[in-house]
Amino acid sequence: MNDPFTFYNISEENMSFEKVILRIKEFIKRDPRSNYVLSIGTDSHVHQSYTRFITAIHIHRVGKGAWGCLKNYNLKRAVTSIHEKISLETALSQEIAYEFTTSHLIELMEILIPFSDEGADLTFEIHLDIGRKGATKDLINEMIGRITAMGLEAKIKPESYTAFSYANRYTK
Repeated sequence: MNDPFTFYNISEENMSFEKVILRIKEFIKRDPRSNYVLSIGTDSHVHQSYTRFITAIHIHRVGKGAWGCLKNYNLKRAVTSIHEKISLETALSQEIAYEFTTSHLIELMEILIPFSDEGADLTFEIHLDIGRKGATKDLINEMIGRITAMGLEAKIKPESYTAFSYANRYTK
């Protein structure tokens, strides 16, 4: 597969999307009786002459650890509009979410289904770097609407940790 995306984390560089899927499967197989949250979130930081966007894929074994990876995108200008910045963050998260085809999600669920009576489950979410306080509160309905139109669940602060915490660490 010709993969236009490359991801990285502290252990690996230049991971294709297919390798990311493999790593997520390996992570789930280590404890298939657990509850998992697969989330995607993007954060950005405006620098003097460019804006750095970091999109994170995060698989959380609830209460028992996580695995994640990141994708960089640099826009060669400073984004000064909060609406444009949040809109671009949302679009970059959506772009990665679209890569998780039904077949990928079925593969992940097939690992968990035999253990569903023991609590195994998988939730797929997009985490937005917006909240009910501050300048982004007026964007909540628009951005959540974009995610729910995809058939996915959107989380905002304080529940959107993949965007405002994990991705945020790497935008500076």
